[in-house]
Amino acid sequence: MKQNVAWFISTIALLGCVGSPQKSVPATGFINQTQHSTVDLQSIWTQAQQNIVQQVDLNPLQVSRSVAPKVLPGDPRALGVQPHQVLVAAVPDVSAELLFAATGEQRSNPTGMIACPSPCNVRYSTAYSFYHPELTKYAASWELDGNSFNVILEYEFENHILNTLGYDMTWR
Repeated sequence: MKQNVAWFISTIALLGCVGSPQKSVPATGFINQTQHSTVDLQSIWTQAQQNIVQQVDLNPLQVSRSVAPKVLPGDPRALGVQPHQVLVAAVPDVSAELLFAATGEQRSNPTGMIACPSPCNVRYSTAYSFYHPELTKYAASWELDGNSFNVILEYEFENHILNTLGYDMTWR
């Protein structure tokens, strides 16, 4: 009996030495809810990495407000950043009527715009990204607009990469 108790206590003590499980890193890749292949999304991600290797533009939204650009030299660390289960999905465009009522901006349907929830710096946009959880959503009307779709996702993927690298994302 004493041997069983000693064995039990030794086992518990050894298990206590194992420590807590390590926080797992999500698998590399996308949760692809687009009409494009995962290979297409990875290609767009790779282009976003290349863009950041060339230069880092930290305030493209402010520049449109007549603020001086804040462009930094490229960051080669971008090549080491991979997507980790980034959800990529279309959202129905807001109607022209709703957009006009909310902003005074006149567009025809489809507007190419979606509501951008807080903490976005704008009320409506072609796309937006969040980092916890990692996701990118875009106006559904861009889905089959080849080059425009790629440019929109490149920008959003740059945001994911820059966020991972620790850049200030206030005006991205």
